[in-house]
Amino acid sequence: MSHRIPLRKRLSVRLLITSVLIAVCSVAATAWLAVETTTRALREEQGQVLAEDMDVLARLSGYAATHPQWRGVGPLVRTLAEKTGRRIALTTTDRRILADSAPPGTSLPPRAAATVDPLRTDTYTERGAQRSGLDPRVVGPYRLTAQERARLGKLAVMRQQCFARNGIETTIVRMPSGRPFLSEEVETPLECADGKLNTPTEGEEKALADLMERARACLGGQDLKSVAPLFLSLDGTDRGVGGRYQVGKTDVEPGSAAARTAQNCVDSARRAQLDPYVAPAAELFLGGGDRTAVRFDMSPANKAKVVGVAGLVLAVTVAVTALVATRLVRPLRALTAAAQQPPELHVRVPVTTRDETGILAAAFNDLAERRERLEAQRKAMVSDIAHELRSPLTNIRGWLEVTKDGVVAPDPELLASLHEEALVLQRVIDDLQDLAAADADTLRLHREPVRADELIGQVAAAYRVAADTAGVALRTETDGTPWLDADPVRMRQALGNLVSNALRHTPGGGTVTLAARCEGDDVVLEVADTGSGITAEELPHVFDRFWRAEKSRSRRTGGSGLGLPIVRHLVAAHGGTARATSEPGAGSVFTLRVPALAGGAPGPGPAPLQ
Repeated sequence: MSHRIPLRKRLSVRLLITSVLIAVCSVAATAWLAVETTTRALREEQGQVLAEDMDVLARLSGYAATHPQWRGVGPLVRTLAEKTGRRIALTTTDRRILADSAPPGTSLPPRAAATVDPLRTDTYTERGAQRSGLDPRVVGPYRLTAQERARLGKLAVMRQQCFARNGIETTIVRMPSGRPFLSEEVETPLECADGKLNTPTEGEEKALADLMERARACLGGQDLKSVAPLFLSLDGTDRGVGGRYQVGKTDVEPGSAAARTAQNCVDSARRAQLDPYVAPAAELFLGGGDRTAVRFDMSPANKAKVVGVAGLVLAVTVAVTALVATRLVRPLRALTAAAQQPPELHVRVPVTTRDETGILAAAFNDLAERRERLEAQRKAMVSDIAHELRSPLTNIRGWLEVTKDGVVAPDPELLASLHEEALVLQRVIDDLQDLAAADADTLRLHREPVRADELIGQVAAAYRVAADTAGVALRTETDGTPWLDADPVRMRQALGNLVSNALRHTPGGGTVTLAARCEGDDVVLEVADTGSGITAEELPHVFDRFWRAEKSRSRRTGGSGLGLPIVRHLVAAHGGTARATSEPGAGSVFTLRVPALAGGAPGPGPAPLQ
């Protein structure tokens, strides 16, 4: 399995993407929630401020409608300022202070918030709007006496009862002047239309007569003649001047410009009539004041939205995290379960992904396979060691037993045979000791500059007699004068094992060649023979311990099966590599590649041995 993971499959990238998605969702949800709740809160705040401003304006307009002067308005201004947490200042039209909740000397805001004029205002519209309406609380000469209120109250109850008899439910409402009226806008039954409740009282008739006199001057100037006196309208919710005190019949067409002019004349007369009963117009200033009221408070709906979105984000985060964690933990649990199985089972785990966990599973399987292979090799090595030691020991024991029993005399030939078997045991033990030292990384090397041509010459000289005895030609070839930094004894041992092995497997008339050359920063040492060769199936195992091409494990060809493994460890200790190539019937080539001496040759050395 390739260890190069696609970017999208990498565990770190997937975790990063998951974290980024969660963060983006959280930020987006938080931003949306913040904008939504802030917008709603600002709207609520603006509505609250506007409602408070309108309430302040209405309260002050009501005061002006019921008081001919502003004297005594100070307590009301301070009460409103404490309630709203804002500064409230009331001045005349020329900016003279009438009442102010701020300390004396505090400068006024640059602009007035509204004009308080009960004769020209509409306290039920947007902030600062000044229209030609009339505050319904302006009563003036139309205020009823207590006796008139009581009498009209009885008439109102009688009319309400009359409406009830006709199946109409009504409510009695009193106007600021004290006059009662029935609030429901329904058609009056004939038996209830006695006109008594709508008839003006003595005080109202006097006020209406005065209003008519004031209006006639304007009507005469407009060349309009009234043929009937003004009369009351009992719509207590109408804040227009003409809504409650309408013009009588005139000789103009209703709805025409002349009719509107006549109505304006009545309006002007009405304001002039009520002007002595109301406070003068004043300017209203609103500001921050000395303290700031707590004006932002999240509504229950916004709180519920915050909790809902937070819960949703939390649920999504938990779900995504649980999903990712499950996918990550599942293969780890499989690895844990496999690792907890008995070692002799060599359990593997399925590889289902191509990410880090997949590579980990593949590595675990490779480790299990190597462990199984090493276990098999260990068992085979124990068997091989027992086999290698049993044969010479059996021979020695057998000859000693027959000699002890007097069957065979201990002659020099017998002693030589026993000595040869002892040497075989010693060689096997020495090889095992070298392999143990290599495995424990305690193999000692005494490095020094070594000429490669001298090294192969010494090895060739050592095996010249054995080669001549076997009828094999032993040759050396050197390209230049390569030097290497190595332990000469260990390198001769490695090359000697290769030459000995080549001589055993090369028939008479064959050739064994030792060669040395430089390739880049390495020195290449080769031992080539023209022997029987090694098959492609067996070639990967030539450096395994106790491996021999002869499966019968007969010692006819000699060797313990430890020579080539020792060669590999000795070359690896020098920082090099050992490899073998072979072709059945054409011979084999064993190549040792070790680092060359740094800095080149240290100087001329002795001539190589031939």
